[in-house]
Amino acid sequence: MNFERITIDLNQMAGVPCIRGRRIPVATIVGLIAEGLSFEEVLEEHPDLEREDIVQALKFAAESLFERQLPLIKEPA
Repeated sequence: MNFERITIDLNQMAGVPCIRGRRIPVATIVGLIAEGLSFEEVLEEHPDLEREDIVQALKFAAESLFERQLPLIKEPA
């Protein structure tokens, strides 16, 4: 999947994935949506964003989870 709106620059925000080279981390956008904000509310809070930025942030987060095994259940010793 191509994420042309997601940028990773080691010299900006310590390499945290951000939206279009801005200092708005993908995690911030995903967190706002998770807290229950609508797309419109996120766009009001961050006027530099576009609707497609939010969509791609969510897709990027979902794709990132597919790439890793998460320790959801710890096996008893």
